[in-house]
Parts: sequence; C-alpha cells; structure tokens
Amino acid sequence: MKILLASKSPRRRELLSQLGYELAFVDIDFDESTVKSTQMPIETTAQTLAHCKAAAYDTSTLDDNTVLVTADTVVALDDKALGKPANRDEAIAMLQSLSSRAHTVYTGVCVRGRTAEKLFTEATQVHFRQLSDGEICYYVDTYRPYDKAGAYGIQEWIGMIGIERIEGDYYNVMGLPVCSLNQALASWSL
Repeated sequence: MKILLASKSPRRRELLSQLGYELAFVDIDFDESTVKSTQMPIETTAQTLAHCKAAAYDTSTLDDNTVLVTADTVVALDDKALGKPANRDEAIAMLQSLSSRAHTVYTGVCVRGRTAEKLFTEATQVHFRQLSDGEICYYVDTYRPYDKAGAYGIQEWIGMIGIERIEGDYYNVMGLPVCSLNQALASWSL
C-alpha cells in the first residue's frame, strides 16, 4: 500500500515514515478557517478538519493501492481550543494556562481511498506540573513553538521537564496517533 500524506508537519511526516509504508507527500489547498470550530463540540473539531482536508483532494486520481491520509490536532483546555501562538506573548500565555493543569489533545484522522473513507479521533490527557515563568520563557525563546497547537511539543525540552504524566497515546500528542492509524491501514480494504 502507498500512502499520500497531506501534511506539512515534519512530526507527522517523520512518524508515518517510520511505519514502513511507501510514502509520498501532497499539498492540499484548504482554508481551515472555513470550518467554524466554535459551532461544534471541541472533541469533533479535529476529525471534521481532517475530513474536510481529505474532501478537498481529488481521490479519483488515486490508484487501487494508494490511500490519502489527512490529520488535524486540537489542544483543548476547559473545552476551548488552543491554536498555534502568533507570537512570543501568546505562546507564554498558553503555557501559563497549561501549567499545573490537565488538558486534552485530540487528533482527528481521515484515511481515504477512491471509494471509501475511515475517520477516527484519538484523545490523550496531558498533565503539566507547575512551570515557572523562567522555564516557560526559556522554552519559548529557545524552541520558538509557533507552529505547535498549545505552544509546545511533548518531544521537546518542555515535555521532558514539565509533563508529569499522560493518559493515552504519546504520539497522538506529537500530532499523529500512530498505533490507531496503523490498525486502520492494516484493516483497509481498497
């Protein structure tokens, strides 16, 4: 099976490439702001976005051995989405809001062939310990997490020193629930 991954995320590309499938990357021109996430439950937002991204791709061009994979990740605190921070101040504020709290990371995935599609969402609870302002500023200034929902990467320094525990799939927090995706791909009937 060949997989077309429609994602610019280097983390998703790295994770999926480690599964051993033949892999290619495609760009999909989709404006995420067209999906009004405030009009749907936070836990369905990521899956809806993954589905919309897949729907924007012409799957009739796929052959019998190729599937398209799209994904979207939402970091939710108190039922509100924390997007990607626009600047240093937003990143610091996001991390301060996550300090000493638990939040949920939802990743929605769509696997789509020419005539069939599978959708699923993985949820992981992440528990941060109390972070000092110095730790937060160091992380933001050193790692510049402006391309990450919630302003952090679990695989980076802040994850190593700040996350006390998770409940669920670690790779989901990185942006791709690899175990669940592999199961979906293994059971795929083209």
